[in-house]
Amino acid sequence: MHIETEPTQHLQRAAAAARAASHVLARSPAAQRDAALNAMAAALRAATPAILAANGTDLAAFSGSAAFRDRLMLTEARVEAMANGLDDIAALPDPLRRVLADWTRPNGLRIQRVATPIGVIGMIYESRPNVGADAAGLCVKSGNAVILRGGSESLHSARAINAALADGLRAAGLPDACVQIAPNTDRAYVAAMLAAAGLLDLIIPRGGKSLVERVQREARVPVLAHAEGLCHTYVHAAADPAMARAIVANAKMRRTGVCGATETLLIDSAIAPAVLPGIVADLRALGCDFRADAAARDLIPDLPAASGADFDTEWLDAILSIAVVDGVDAALAHIARHGSEHTDAIVTEDAAAAERFLAGLDSAVGLWNASTQFCDGGEFGFGAEIGIATGRIHARGPVGLEQLTTYRYVIRGTGQVRP
Repeated sequence: MHIETEPTQHLQRAAAAARAASHVLARSPAAQRDAALNAMAAALRAATPAILAANGTDLAAFSGSAAFRDRLMLTEARVEAMANGLDDIAALPDPLRRVLADWTRPNGLRIQRVATPIGVIGMIYESRPNVGADAAGLCVKSGNAVILRGGSESLHSARAINAALADGLRAAGLPDACVQIAPNTDRAYVAAMLAAAGLLDLIIPRGGKSLVERVQREARVPVLAHAEGLCHTYVHAAADPAMARAIVANAKMRRTGVCGATETLLIDSAIAPAVLPGIVADLRALGCDFRADAAARDLIPDLPAASGADFDTEWLDAILSIAVVDGVDAALAHIARHGSEHTDAIVTEDAAAAERFLAGLDSAVGLWNASTQFCDGGEFGFGAEIGIATGRIHARGPVGLEQLTTYRYVIRGTGQVRP
């Protein structure tokens, strides 16, 4: 048998089941979808020992960096956070059947634009097993069926999580085919998903640059994708020094392996001599390493020198690139040249400078006096997120319930015929 035959056949069966399940979901009342989410949350809590045991199997086989190990690792608190996320999603307003626009034509036809599910979503993600639960919750609430393909590092964790989610769906009277996972980590399954035009309505990749680039290059299905999270924090000349130190430390070191972690510090030349040494000392105490330009090294000579590629690198680790810049325009120029249009922040007490910075960004998310690690669906009030979109079509920033809907038109007449 050809190596791709079985993955393709499995995907075809899974997609057919997902399509049927999506029709049930789309027509289900909000109360039933919310009950399913609460039941899925309860099932996750009940399955915590099994999920942690499965995660232990994944961790025992893992040999990557500490930052990636942190992305893979589950604890009781993280499983509880997954469950809480599902409960939070259940408590949000129903995204379906919202009337987005309503008008009446001169001939008396009443036209409404109404929110509706996308259909069947394929989600390809890497090491973080909680992504599967977040995606499942958002898809169920928004009336979409989802087929999940996690990374090889998290296969056992993903299976245990999916088993609990299926228990919750059945308890609420919904098909367990609403949420399915790939049976293994065969790369041919990804190829089958990318070629599944007519079977999947949307592909969402969530992972590293190579995964996203492959999906965008090979997909025959529409893609909602994000670029790498090459995020910047700019400490402006009018920044409060204590605030700047606290924000930069959090933005870089709270969790270094998430896409909202700051990878480059831009600091204004007017404030750098007084503030940069304290920022570096704080980060060093937290275990951070650095790659600095010549101006920063003039101020702190023992900083490692940045290479030409360092400012284009998403570290996803305890490493921070540092550049000294002359004003807002120079900061924006650096971000435009090296950034990925994901999330960028300014720290300043000058409101005019902040508004100039925010208006000058092309990034999906811009922040003023806040950590870049707030670029997260839960922090936006979305309950969870299925990813961060950095494209310019359909959705940008954290992708939550509203972004997982499209719309259709409903027209009501009184016997009109077209002349």
